[in-house]
Amino acid sequence: MTTVAAYAAPAPKAPLERTTIERRPVGDHDVLIDIKFAGICHSDIHQARDGWSEGIFPMVPGHEIAGVVTEVGPEVTKFSVGDRVGVGCMVDSCRECDNCKAGLEQYCTGTGTVWTYNAVGKDGEPTYGGYSEQIVVDEGFVVRIPDGLGLDVAAPLLCAGITTYSPLKHWGVGPGKKVAVVGFGGLGHVGVKLAHAMGAEVTVLSQSLRKKDDGLRLGADHYYATSDPETFEKLAGTFDVILNTVSAPLDFAAYMSLLRLDGAMVNVGLPEEPVQVTLQSIFGNRRNLTTSNIGGIPETQEMLDFCAEHGVGAEIELIGASEINDAYERVTASDVRYRFVIDTATI
Repeated sequence: MTTVAAYAAPAPKAPLERTTIERRPVGDHDVLIDIKFAGICHSDIHQARDGWSEGIFPMVPGHEIAGVVTEVGPEVTKFSVGDRVGVGCMVDSCRECDNCKAGLEQYCTGTGTVWTYNAVGKDGEPTYGGYSEQIVVDEGFVVRIPDGLGLDVAAPLLCAGITTYSPLKHWGVGPGKKVAVVGFGGLGHVGVKLAHAMGAEVTVLSQSLRKKDDGLRLGADHYYATSDPETFEKLAGTFDVILNTVSAPLDFAAYMSLLRLDGAMVNVGLPEEPVQVTLQSIFGNRRNLTTSNIGGIPETQEMLDFCAEHGVGAEIELIGASEINDAYERVTASDVRYRFVIDTATI
């Protein structure tokens, strides 16, 4: 076992504090990664504050991990010391069910997906995430970060990138398609960049026009305020895909009215409270109301390669570890443009 420094929430809703954790020895198929940067995802806050369900504490959040390989197990074939790599939301699965064999490990129906933190690994020990100096991960759940991407702007892509890329690809976003991105924050700004790079006509639907200039600069063709009732009248029946990135209940009937025939509203934000949907709001135009949960390892690698090819990285604010608690408050207040990333050299 190796002792490393980390930032952890000692109890639900408690401020994160510096501590030490134990990392397992490097096994036959493991890689040891020196973490260079770790993104702060809104889901870190939900879990550290027991917003979704009862968590495992002490909790070391972080599933947007970018770093460098410093040691490999004797059976490792995919990576070498010095490789630039990333780890996202999961670190293991059964690998034997149909979904795992199809490269959809996030939907494992066997022993279940093992999440990067706030979960229990196959060894029976809690998993600890990226707010730490190092991590040991099976090579099957590590991805390569192309040289064209800086590690700092690549880190958020391990969650925000794949969370938006996977549904955009699944629903056929490309030239000739009209896409709306609801919310222009940590997820939304990456979704806009990706949809634009895929060749779609992109519209941002945000509460206000406060970030309009940024939205247009980062790839949006149009930007509307949802606080204006005329927005929903003007855009009725417009979109092939609506990507909802906000973690709050919405008036789904209003948003579903914006879809074309066979259009889909895909929800990747997960509110803490239950939401209600009336079937009447879906019936017209054979609309689809659906969800998406990150992406599998092959698709995550595909996403990173796509981002490198098209120059897509997250817009970040780089912070020191001592600023994590302040960053949490700013995220909940929507006061970040657009993703906090921790320089883990400061842990």
